[in-house]
Amino acid sequence: MSAAETALPALATSLTKADFLTDYRLAWESRHASLAGRKEVFMGKAKFGIFGDGKEVPQLAMARAFQNGDFRAGYYRDQTFMVAIGQLTWEQYFAQLYANPDAEAEPATAGRAMNGHFATRMLDEDGNLRDLTHTKNSSADISPTGGQMPRLLGLAYASKLFRQNPELHRFTQLSNHGNEVAFGTIGNASTSEGMFFEALNAAGVLQVPMLMSVWDDHYGISVPAEYQTTKQSISAIMAGLQRDGEGEPGFEIYVVRGWDYASLVDTYQRAAAVCREQHVPVLVHVTELTQPQGHSTSGSHERYKSKDRLSWEEAHDCLHKLREWLLAEGHATELELDDIEKTAAATIKTARTAAWAAFFDPIKAERDEAVALLNKLVADHGTENSMHDLVEQLKTNPTPIRADIVRTLRRALRQVRTEKRSAGRRAIQRHLEQLLAENADRYNSNLFSQSELAVGNIEEVPATFAPGAPQVDGREVLQACFDANFQRDPLIFAIGEDVGKIGDVNQAFAGLQEKFGELRITDTGIRECTIIGQGIGAALRGMRPITEIQYLDYLLYAIQILSDDLACLQYRTKGGQKAPLIVRTRGHRLEGIWHSGSPMQMILGSIRGMHVCVPRNMTQAAGFYNTLLRSDEPALVIECLNGYRLKETIPANVGEFTLPLGRPEVLQTGTDVTVVTYGSMCRIVMDAAKQLAEVGISVEVIDVQTLLPFDTDHLIADSLQKTNRVVFADEDVPGGATAFMMQHVLDEQGAYRFLDSQPRCLAAQAHRPAYSSDGDYFSKPNVEDVFDTVYELMSEAAPEKFPDIY
Repeated sequence: MSAAETALPALATSLTKADFLTDYRLAWESRHASLAGRKEVFMGKAKFGIFGDGKEVPQLAMARAFQNGDFRAGYYRDQTFMVAIGQLTWEQYFAQLYANPDAEAEPATAGRAMNGHFATRMLDEDGNLRDLTHTKNSSADISPTGGQMPRLLGLAYASKLFRQNPELHRFTQLSNHGNEVAFGTIGNASTSEGMFFEALNAAGVLQVPMLMSVWDDHYGISVPAEYQTTKQSISAIMAGLQRDGEGEPGFEIYVVRGWDYASLVDTYQRAAAVCREQHVPVLVHVTELTQPQGHSTSGSHERYKSKDRLSWEEAHDCLHKLREWLLAEGHATELELDDIEKTAAATIKTARTAAWAAFFDPIKAERDEAVALLNKLVADHGTENSMHDLVEQLKTNPTPIRADIVRTLRRALRQVRTEKRSAGRRAIQRHLEQLLAENADRYNSNLFSQSELAVGNIEEVPATFAPGAPQVDGREVLQACFDANFQRDPLIFAIGEDVGKIGDVNQAFAGLQEKFGELRITDTGIRECTIIGQGIGAALRGMRPITEIQYLDYLLYAIQILSDDLACLQYRTKGGQKAPLIVRTRGHRLEGIWHSGSPMQMILGSIRGMHVCVPRNMTQAAGFYNTLLRSDEPALVIECLNGYRLKETIPANVGEFTLPLGRPEVLQTGTDVTVVTYGSMCRIVMDAAKQLAEVGISVEVIDVQTLLPFDTDHLIADSLQKTNRVVFADEDVPGGATAFMMQHVLDEQGAYRFLDSQPRCLAAQAHRPAYSSDGDYFSKPNVEDVFDTVYELMSEAAPEKFPDIY
């Protein structure tokens, strides 16, 4: 049914009285959970609360259309839906509100995300994907509104690939021939986000089974729809997406009132059938919803809603309307419904009490154990100091947290630092170490994969070269690498602007679309954010996507979704989900402000949880791709933009050799100065090193190869122990990746103690590089800059041997 149609049958699907009463019970349980959650925040038992009150009935209708194998990418109002599909208990709901770090008690995020951030554990204890076709699945939520849209597109796109590519039909644990629907939810105000429009347009182009629900309560916090949406209706302004008829491209668009239970159930059954059977995307605009408690616990909606609006919301509360409908249709009596509401309140009270005990009792036990140890320390050292007061504070704290325990232990040890080590002091130290390790697991673990397929576990296979192998363009090395990997694994596919027909702008995929087909090597529109999202969603479902961002400068369009979604996925689910997406791009030296960027500082600061590979040539890049495509971790590979036509030798095992991540390579040994660099700068530095050798300066050149991870074996510190001088060089802005490298080497590796001269950083200018060869020369470090920087270091040490040049 389209947006233009105005009426629906009373109830098209076959439901029984028991079904109706089950939905009524769940709706009231959810409402009581929202009410109780708000109270828990105000009582200080939780830090913040955001709830799904007012959205219960449409979520119940949506849940009835959600089948095993389906996926959700939603937002923080979806508690009713998650309970209705059996993937959330009310005890787990409160465990998340209290931030319980136990993944058994709070399986979605292990207490790492605020309440309302839902996820299912898609990985087993070994970090491998479970059978996703026999469970109802939810990708892990993020807070940035609209941020679920790119991933949603990818979840739906995977169904298209699983259906249309016969090679994938054997992966029955990942898909049932592409019959899965990706359900998305979003608030009406967040449909103003560019990601929403971009994802919907892409879904219409791709024709994928994406069922998008908009919960419309007329507000975005305090801002009403007239400030948010043209015509105050997202379905009205998206009407151009409506397809002209069956078999035609486009969307189906449905508009349904959020308190009309019968129409909601009917609408979702129809919408899901269209998605599932025809792979047509659907937009369901759910209007006339309410928000009984306002946006969140941060404020009251009475501040910005008129009395008339508040009165209307009370009258149109979906729970009250559901009760009216059940009574009017004769499906229940007043007494039955009263009893359900009363029982629902009791259920939530029981769940809340149990969740609080599961969260707080272990902390009290830890507190009591620490107090017992501290009392022994007090006995050893007397009560003349303030340690006794510290212990009493902890002992009498009615609601301690783990930070209180650790803080007290550290301060107690501080007070006895000058005294003789006693048995009590040693016991405190051992206990503190144990607590710090336990809390590191609770709050700092699982940034990267812990499985057998983690990058560090991939076997290193050296490259081999046939005798007399010819020199070819670097792009041909990549082409051969991709060709071999696409033959090896049918789950691998590549998407991006110009990737398909012409084989990307630098021809590394040339001819591969013709060989492997459009489903494997696919052109996309200009939409960097959802290119990444398309890859994230597909990777979540077990596929191995390579998503291309044409130039490194354009990564800015996608950096938010890389940072907020992909990079922290394993961390925010504590190993419950993974998306081993490879993002391929190119940057560094070329020409101009928007085609030769090297924004490494931005990248390093924003995508921790991904690997960052910066190969100096295409053979090195191929080795990284071979490693990453056998691993289960996400990565960004930045190829050298000016390296595709430089000559290289193709390894005989071009699709098999692997490079370890985190291991630098010494390109040239030397004794006077170490120069640390990567990417296109390697050629610049090597040229300068040759010229420096002519004046008697021996330079050791090190290519770090990857920035994340960085020199895990401390090879650079070993070099500094020999040369005692170092220059960090790259094309980022001053204080960017050069400072990152210096901090690792001098601070983490402790190599400062080997230095006889001030460490130097050689970076690009603080502005974007200007166009033309002269612009490149004067904007970025050149051979003469490297020569002069190294020479100055040696001139300071031996001015007679190396007199000033200028």
